Amino acid sequence: MRVTPANVADIGVVTGLWVELAADQRVHGSHLVAEANREAVREAIARAIVAGEVFVARVNEEIVGFVMVSIEVGRYEQDVHRGTVDNIFVQPDDRGCGIGALLLGTAERRLAAAGVDVVSLETMADNDAARRFYEGHDYESHRVELEKPIDANAVESEDDSPDGVVVDEPLPARDDSDDQTDDADSNNVASDDGG
Repeated sequence: MRVTPANVADIGVVTGLWVELAADQRVHGSHLVAEANREAVREAIARAIVAGEVFVARVNEEIVGFVMVSIEVGRYEQDVHRGTVDNIFVQPDDRGCGIGALLLGTAERRLAAAGVDVVSLETMADNDAARRFYEGHDYESHRVELEKPIDANAVESEDDSPDGVVVDEPLPARDDSDDQTDDADSNNVASDDGG
């Protein structure tokens, strides 16, 4: 088994693996529609391969896994230069024999060589196996994304409100003299990426 930079001949196989990864993540609550994104992902993978940001794991010349990396570029100045592991995937039959660890190590070395201070990645909240894998490689929670489904029937529209009027009330003035607040945003002034 060896990990090498991907080349343009690998675009189709890596795209197929990405589609498999996206489909697998649906059981963990991912909103990505796997097959519908195939062409867009194929183009993104082609650009990333040319940029040297995709590595593949080969067993007897067959690609059994891949990792994609990038360097974060944002609108805001930060006190770290962050690299990201955008995607990592190993075929289910080839898991448990160290391929994921080799791909992750390759990604970290590539990003370190590019001068990053920190490597970040995301995983679905209920993907316990992935979380254990990353925690076993010294990754720690840094930021938590919260999500709430909106019930379309519960959203009041102009047509549903009394007399067809939407009440437009100003927000109450903030009293900064009080140390206590019920404003949840008081602890979320700005996130790392401005979101």
